[in-house]
Amino acid sequence: QVQLVESGGGLVQTGDSLRLSCVASGGPFNNHVMGWFRQAPGQERQFVAVINWNYGLTNYADSVRGRSTISKDTAKNTLYLQMNNLKPEDTAVYYCAAREGHHLDPRVAFYDYWGQGTQVTVSS
Repeated sequence: QVQLVESGGGLVQTGDSLRLSCVASGGPFNNHVMGWFRQAPGQERQFVAVINWNYGLTNYADSVRGRSTISKDTAKNTLYLQMNNLKPEDTAVYYCAAREGHHLDPRVAFYDYWGQGTQVTVSS
């Protein structure tokens, strides 16, 4: 059973940077994609970024492209999301997600495994 545990959220100011981590267990993950999603109060969960665990290919939402980098440490089974130049509209609970496959799918319904989330709050 795949388990995902996020960490690294917090309260930051506009323009600050933050790195989120997601430790995965229950692998191996050679044939998985892993992604980051976020959900603000009253809104649907939305795609942020995804990476192919084996090949390292990535895809980003337009809202974060150029400000964020998704990466992985295969030896540590850890997924990261580096976010720079944070804005108040980035405030949300950030979730790590995974599923078997290679397609860099941005759809929430595509993913089988989810973490519990970590809160990111950006003050103006």
